[in-house]
Amino acid sequence: MNVLNYAVMALYALMIVAITLWAMRKVGSTRDFFAAGGKMPWWLSGVSHHMSGYSAAVFVAYAAVAYNMGITIYFWWAFPIAIAVLIGSRLFAPRWARLRIYMNIESPMEYLATRYNLPTQMVLAWSGVLLKTFDVGAKWAAIAVIINVFTGLDPLIGICVSGALSLFYTVMGGLWADACNDFGQFVVQFVAAIVMVVAVAVHLGGFAELFTIWQRLPPTHTQIIQEPYSIGFILAYFIIYTLSYNGGTWNLAQRFIAAPAGRDARKAARLSAALYLIWPLILFWPMWAAPLLFPNLSDPSRSYSMMAMELLPNGLVGLVLVAMFTHTLSMTSSDANAITAVVTRDILPGMLPKHFQRGKSSLLVARLTAFIFIITTLVIAMNASHFGGVLSLLIIWFGGLVGPISIPMLLGLLPAFRRSGSAAALVSWAIGVGTFFCVKFVFTDVSTATVVAAPVMSSLVLFVVMGWLRRAPVRTEVDQLLNALNQDQDAPAAQRWAHKSNVSQEG
Repeated sequence: MNVLNYAVMALYALMIVAITLWAMRKVGSTRDFFAAGGKMPWWLSGVSHHMSGYSAAVFVAYAAVAYNMGITIYFWWAFPIAIAVLIGSRLFAPRWARLRIYMNIESPMEYLATRYNLPTQMVLAWSGVLLKTFDVGAKWAAIAVIINVFTGLDPLIGICVSGALSLFYTVMGGLWADACNDFGQFVVQFVAAIVMVVAVAVHLGGFAELFTIWQRLPPTHTQIIQEPYSIGFILAYFIIYTLSYNGGTWNLAQRFIAAPAGRDARKAARLSAALYLIWPLILFWPMWAAPLLFPNLSDPSRSYSMMAMELLPNGLVGLVLVAMFTHTLSMTSSDANAITAVVTRDILPGMLPKHFQRGKSSLLVARLTAFIFIITTLVIAMNASHFGGVLSLLIIWFGGLVGPISIPMLLGLLPAFRRSGSAAALVSWAIGVGTFFCVKFVFTDVSTATVVAAPVMSSLVLFVVMGWLRRAPVRTEVDQLLNALNQDQDAPAAQRWAHKSNVSQEG
């Protein structure tokens, strides 16, 4: 890294500051802070959903998988996500926007008190906050590895620098700053990724050589199914992705909540699905070619960073670093905003109803909560090795626990599961979490696929079966809610529903 590369990074930091200062002018309430006032254009929601769905771990942990195993990474990560989000564009994305219109929600967990009850909302909210705290910590650890390779800075310094930038634009600009920075970051990433593909093609001997790398790589690099990424693992993760990327991961639900109407959320989801289908091929191609350029690396997680350092001229190295850096900022900042929404809109009113009124929240409290959350995740990042490293936190812990938390939240939006009530939600959550800890710490000889699949499948089966077995009538307010989410309605109808919902919550 030289002065020119650092200058590129400084320009990027200035871009973040400028966007955040602009976004601050649009934030006058928590509705703006958490849901962009329900005015986010579909194309911005779609790009932001895509950028918020993965972090610098793609260039570290996933780069190592691409280096060692080839195309399997695309088929158990990007391709299933594209299909999952495309399915969600019909089933889930429009319902999130309608929830905001009909119930005035700002948090993706806020409707659970009506759909189930307050205890269910609190259990799912608390467990989700704990899970995302460790998940975001893993992403800070990933960006620290990249900064260390490029600059030689101690990983702890890299974690602190990343956290400081995120603190600024998350705490001050809210969702508007997150989404607008996501778009700017996508433009930077687009340029950087194309530059990397061109550089790799030149060093291989021409663009035609990009398509002949498979003949020079080991035959296993063209195998989709490879241990530990078995067909069972891929199918389990497809279910997890369907839950996570359609709103089970709260920051992604926020992108749909912020859309003006259900049809806008649907278009945003379709745009994100298209990006997941096509864009990762461009990102992964240099990673797939890396063994030909840097054979026998002792630490393949550094392969992408090393290619940038060795193959690119000054200035462009800084651009690639910025592109990788932006992914972590996109995801962690949007996570922080979502967690803040859940804490201020759901947890605090549930715990301290005398001090925090349900349905109302303070912008000052929201910003303070975002600050505390980011600081906590930075501390976890500094101790990531104690949890099995970045890849373990991302794949095993998140994959194993996100299903039991998100199944009641996502399936609770669908009329087909209207009979699955609070008992089904709590039992499925408890059994799913308990199953994860059993297969992770008790039955230690099970496969990675089992560790990931067992919790989500046990939780899913219980939630569905308990709903089928239920004979008690569904509460009227639940029927009204689910019926209202089936289609976009005119503004007067939406206002009438919102008014009834507010009166019910106040009562």
